[in-house]
Amino acid sequence: MGSIKFNPEQINLTGITEETFSLYQSKAKQKDILLTNNLQDGCLVYADKNMTKTIFRNLVSNALKFTDRGGVIEVSSHRYEKFEEISIRDTGVGINPDDIDKLFELDNHYTTKGTEDEGGTGLGLILVKEFVEKNGGAIRVESQPGQGTNFIFTLPLIQ
Repeated sequence: MGSIKFNPEQINLTGITEETFSLYQSKAKQKDILLTNNLQDGCLVYADKNMTKTIFRNLVSNALKFTDRGGVIEVSSHRYEKFEEISIRDTGVGINPDDIDKLFELDNHYTTKGTEDEGGTGLGLILVKEFVEKNGGAIRVESQPGQGTNFIFTLPLIQ
């Protein structure tokens, strides 16, 4: 809604990923889910740190919610020209392609229960999209039912 202060700076995504994994380690352990950070050390972008932490927390939390016991959540990235493309991929239940566009619609409030009946508001992904775009990036989703989900977003490299 435009009321959050935007303060871009150089940030290390490797550290943010480790911090996020630390927050959710007990939930991952409870569901026997492996959290894998495949970012190169020193993966630097120019973005708002608080917004970026919120993006990671929401996407990892959702991945945990929709991944069955024994699954894997992996964070990786690739550099493309002026952007770092970050992937948060899970081996979870997946999303029907017809429902993917609904994930980011404010007036839709699309939400489903997690693998262990975890709930949600349907607002987290809307916030994620807003924060990614506020930082000059874009987000997309690749998913098929039963084959997991991959949230892919970009953040600008250091100016």
